[in-house]
Amino acid sequence: MSYDSLSHSKWDCKYHLVFVPKFRKKKLYGEIRRFIGPVFHELASQKRCKILEGHMVQDHVHMLIQIPPKYAVSEIVGYLKGKSAIAIARQFSGRKRNFNGESFWARGYAVSTVGFEEMQIRKYIQNQEQLETAGSTEDGMF
Repeated sequence: MSYDSLSHSKWDCKYHLVFVPKFRKKKLYGEIRRFIGPVFHELASQKRCKILEGHMVQDHVHMLIQIPPKYAVSEIVGYLKGKSAIAIARQFSGRKRNFNGESFWARGYAVSTVGFEEMQIRKYIQNQEQLETAGSTEDGMF
């Protein structure tokens, strides 16, 4: 196990994160799926976070994310969901300005800490497409 460091601490903070689109609509297919993965990675890197594993099925997102202890998990999740919703609206609905009220993601999320069972969580996230029997043939990894 390797630890990252801030100026006065060594840390290894990993979280299993799940969130859904508004009304749990089956929106995460096609162009949005290909577009949103790199957006999540870019947004996470802006906050010195790292997405270790991620997968999108038709109506939810799973990710294993490493968040420095100086940030609250809620702060990072709010940032990821808010900025990605703006990026989706800008790319797919033709809106260039006035993003007040844009909501792609539903309120809330599920999160759990990942300790020594990191490999089990990674396998679970990787097998989401097999668990989703009605899923498409697209690859949802990001």
